[in-house]
Amino acid sequence: MFTGIIEELGEVVSIEEFGDSSRIRLRGPVVCSGARHGDSIAVNGVCLTVVDSPEELAAATGEFSADVMAETLHRSSLGALKPGSRVNLERAMALGDRLGGHLVQGHVDATGTLLSREPGERDAEGNLRWEVLRFSLPQSITRYLVEKGSITVDGVSLTVVEAALDSFTVSLIPATLALTTLGAKGIGDPVNLEVDVLAKYVERLLDTRTLPSTLAAPAAAEDAS
Repeated sequence: MFTGIIEELGEVVSIEEFGDSSRIRLRGPVVCSGARHGDSIAVNGVCLTVVDSPEELAAATGEFSADVMAETLHRSSLGALKPGSRVNLERAMALGDRLGGHLVQGHVDATGTLLSREPGERDAEGNLRWEVLRFSLPQSITRYLVEKGSITVDGVSLTVVEAALDSFTVSLIPATLALTTLGAKGIGDPVNLEVDVLAKYVERLLDTRTLPSTLAAPAAAEDAS
């Protein structure tokens, strides 16, 4: 589980392809600090597992490797990465940590693309104070977005400003623009999207298609007695 608060801008060191899967090596001294074999690290919002041996991690190179399966390559934008690509990195949260963003699983629901960037106001020195980004929104997840709700874009926890049928907007402050990949995204660039998991659970609980099987169980028990 993650929070969507990016700890570090990392970099892709190398990518090994094995048929329909890949092994990606990334540089991230902050997230590698104290990392162990089997730990989870979110890369652009995708939960990946550290596969390096204890001996390799003990070398303290500030790098780690992760295997990316065909399903992940298909459902996320990780397949578009190449050596030198910058990536958002976040270690899995620990119990007792402050939840600065929202509950993020690192399971990508869909991908979108950056449609537009609109600069906002500037301060007295001419520095940009905020910027509005619009992303495309696949129909499969439209129902999970609401204004002022949460969404994860490339691993970054953001608040939805406007939720349209086929797109949504977010406002980014200078810190987010500077400390994540979103500050350098160009029009048409792909992003990983993960909706708030609580919305999906609520939908499941309210799904009336589950009622017949739920109500049938007590009746069957009474007949048996």
